[in-house]
Amino acid sequence: MQPALLSSLATLLAALTLCGCSSEMAPPNPIPGQAQPTKTQAAEQRLGGALTAPLHDVNLVRTKIPDVLLDAIDAPYARPRPVTCIEIAAEIAPLDDALGADLDRPPTKANPGLLHRGGGFASDTAVDAVRATAEGIIPYRSWVRKLTGAEQHARLVQAAIEAGAVRRAYLKGLGLDHGCNPSSTPTEAAQNAVAGAQRLQRAADAAAASR
Repeated sequence: MQPALLSSLATLLAALTLCGCSSEMAPPNPIPGQAQPTKTQAAEQRLGGALTAPLHDVNLVRTKIPDVLLDAIDAPYARPRPVTCIEIAAEIAPLDDALGADLDRPPTKANPGLLHRGGGFASDTAVDAVRATAEGIIPYRSWVRKLTGAEQHARLVQAAIEAGAVRRAYLKGLGLDHGCNPSSTPTEAAQNAVAGAQRLQRAADAAAASR
């Protein structure tokens, strides 16, 4: 790797450590008593993921799509059999596991609301820059994607996520229609939410700040 490229990667790693890498990247299933990664280690993990971008393009690295999301592509509006609260909840649970908490759940650090999901934008931008540099290592990258099927797989991932989200919303609608409890329906707070409330609040905050 050329010295200039190594220097660029080192600079971007430093930027990751300073601007937005405060979120600890704990392993999916942390072992009790095991030390969690430091901010620098977390940045290095993200950087390492960015550097494997070319491997994704040649199909050496590929994330398996959960079967529940692939099934949702085939039948996003299929009625559960039987249509009971228990069955609806049983179908929603694996979707939650695959997609994360739904939008009707209160925002948390692990599951921020839509307005806060861009909080790591600064560090994400640096990671994207590293990824773009790494992707440039492979000549004719766009052709590599088409020839290896990576582009098709990327479309499948996006379709699976969208179908899974639609499937979950449909199931919760069924649960609401059948009078199920919140494990099979949107939360009561979500059902009583007022459309436009946050938009009006943001406008009021902006007006107050400009005074």
